[in-house]
Amino acid sequence: MSSNIAQKIEEIWRAVLTVPAGQEDATFFELGGESISAVRIASRIEEELDIWIDVGDLFEDDPNLATLIRSATAKAEDASAA
Repeated sequence: MSSNIAQKIEEIWRAVLTVPAGQEDATFFELGGESISAVRIASRIEEELDIWIDVGDLFEDDPNLATLIRSATAKAEDASAA
């Protein structure tokens, strides 16, 4: 399941943010992330994967893709364990 989550989050990340070649490890802000893109990413992850991501986390943590995937995967595992 986690590889499916990772793949889908990567698709969402790349669809919302422009990720130039060589910038695959760039953070949300380095890729020009702003409030509307944070809302788009969080809402698509929630709609498509049923994982709730706090929009504020994108601003406070300024994650790169790998960090966002780890966070979302952990939230999905916590939710399934509850």
